[in-house]
Amino acid sequence: MRRLVLGLSIALALVVGLSGPNAARPDLRGSWPWEGLLPFTLSPAATTGVLWIAIVCAVVGVVLGLRQRPGPVAWGGPIGLGLLSLLAAPFGSGDHLNYAAYGRILVEGGDPWSESPIAWGNGLDPITSAVEAPWTTEPSVYGPFVTLLQGGAAAVGGTDLRLVVMAWQVLIVLAWLGVRAGLRMVLDREHHGRIDVLWTLNPLVLTIGLLGAHVDTIATALVVAAVAALSRWPGPVGIVAAGVLTGLAAGSKFTYAVIGVAMVLTWVMPRPTGGGQPDAGQADAGQTGPPRLDADTTGHGLPPSPPSRSRLTLPGCTTRIGWLLLGVLPTLALLHAWTGPHVYDQLARARSSVSLASPWRLLLGWLGEPLGGGTTRSLISVGAMVLAIVLAAIILRRVWAVDRNPATAVLATTAALATAYSLAAPYTLPWYDLLAWSALPAVAPGVLDGVLLARLGIMAAAYVPGRVLGMTPEVETVTLGFRKEVAPWLQLVLWIAAMWLLVRPGAARVGSGRSSEPARPGS
Repeated sequence: MRRLVLGLSIALALVVGLSGPNAARPDLRGSWPWEGLLPFTLSPAATTGVLWIAIVCAVVGVVLGLRQRPGPVAWGGPIGLGLLSLLAAPFGSGDHLNYAAYGRILVEGGDPWSESPIAWGNGLDPITSAVEAPWTTEPSVYGPFVTLLQGGAAAVGGTDLRLVVMAWQVLIVLAWLGVRAGLRMVLDREHHGRIDVLWTLNPLVLTIGLLGAHVDTIATALVVAAVAALSRWPGPVGIVAAGVLTGLAAGSKFTYAVIGVAMVLTWVMPRPTGGGQPDAGQADAGQTGPPRLDADTTGHGLPPSPPSRSRLTLPGCTTRIGWLLLGVLPTLALLHAWTGPHVYDQLARARSSVSLASPWRLLLGWLGEPLGGGTTRSLISVGAMVLAIVLAAIILRRVWAVDRNPATAVLATTAALATAYSLAAPYTLPWYDLLAWSALPAVAPGVLDGVLLARLGIMAAAYVPGRVLGMTPEVETVTLGFRKEVAPWLQLVLWIAAMWLLVRPGAARVGSGRSSEPARPGS
């Protein structure tokens, strides 16, 4: 059953990408011989229906995978999927057109952080003129490192938009496969099946990250690579390497600097020093206690000792933080030496944005008129920050890593922080969840799986087909109606459910895992 629904979901998604231009995928204007391999074009209604069915099948497939816990698949399957995705045009948004335009402006000697696509080349450039509303007048919001990659794709493709996008897709496929490789390096072999359930063979991740060709896939790969460096080279070398990769991730999309925060939090959080018995939930699961995020960071297990209060190891943490900064700061300095600080001007302007499917949109509608739009957006920004901190604190206290590898603890901390951000951020889109899903295999199975699955299922359905252009009025009424009127309420319910599940009496952890050592009480 699981293979059937997974196959159906992936096949339906590929139909959208392999057929002619439609409401989900823009026209790439190319003479590429493989463009539109399937000899038909889906109507807006058919595009919406096909993708909604694919999303439902994807959610069912992931649920079955979480219940059945299958083993890992051979590398041939993921590589084959990656190659097949290169034949499909990206869909779900027009973001890949933006990437092509920013890369084109960079290669042609312009400044993508100040030049708008529509103004470049007097609006006649074969690449930048393909950008769709509302981004035609918007300079880049992306960091210098990923903009260099966009420039590389633009240099390869030249004036052929399809070739530029194809070159970008190659980078996306490598990043998607790289996440799997990095996770397999960090996690013990017994957890490799969980990687494939949540990442490699998760149709939601495939559709949004791989077939959507979003820059978040590359930034996510850099985060996982940073954690893999900690696992591969314990000690200063690994920490400095992780710092360099953290700088590259932050230099791609600023929010991905969260991996640096995750490392520091994991190192400085109090860790238990006393023994104890497994909690009731662990006893029910018939398992010995898994390590908490505050598990031993030396990788040698916790020394036996009488029960005592948790303690901080600040001298060691300070040294680790120093090595981390030694990697991060020079990397960011080099990346910004040729760009200047104006790279982040767009972020400052965008911080008051509220996406249509966010629960914060409800508050904006209720208070926007009596208080004014500016005041309400400022209140929302503060409220979102507070909610994110509260959610992060709650999740961090409940999350368990699947093993005692210190790098796994960092990845699990990343999952907690990324989940809190995805839930609380006023402006959020489906592909913003990719980081949380990449880190989720490091978290023992439990509530967090269900929260993220519900969240991504709602967001994926809300942003189908993803582009307003080309819709009929009837389809626009249905799809935008779901995005504006239904999705915010569903996410509000998810907020309440998540908080209740995480703080309810007797909820000792988000999930349960296995460990060779007895459980110890948390801080």
